[in-house]
Amino acid sequence: MTVERAGERFDDYNQPKRTPSHSSKSHAVLAKVGKTVKLIRFGQQGISGSPKKKGESKADQTRRQSFKARHARNIAKGRLSAAYWSNKIKW
Repeated sequence: MTVERAGERFDDYNQPKRTPSHSSKSHAVLAKVGKTVKLIRFGQQGISGSPKKKGESKADQTRRQSFKARHARNIAKGRLSAAYWSNKIKW
């Protein structure tokens, strides 16, 4: 199923995709909860987020925990928040 919104194609709802041609945001997702549908752009262009968990250093682990603690309130808002998707995809 292909969904189009704001001139952009998505594979399906709640399926994030990279947006390399966007000027500032690295990812986009067409989030759907119930009947509410919202286009969410998240992640800074050019920033990788957190390194892979396998074999991560203590500094990387601390960095990951700090992000999750700093954004915990917004992550808890669920699928209609950029913090939720950033936490899921980039961290």
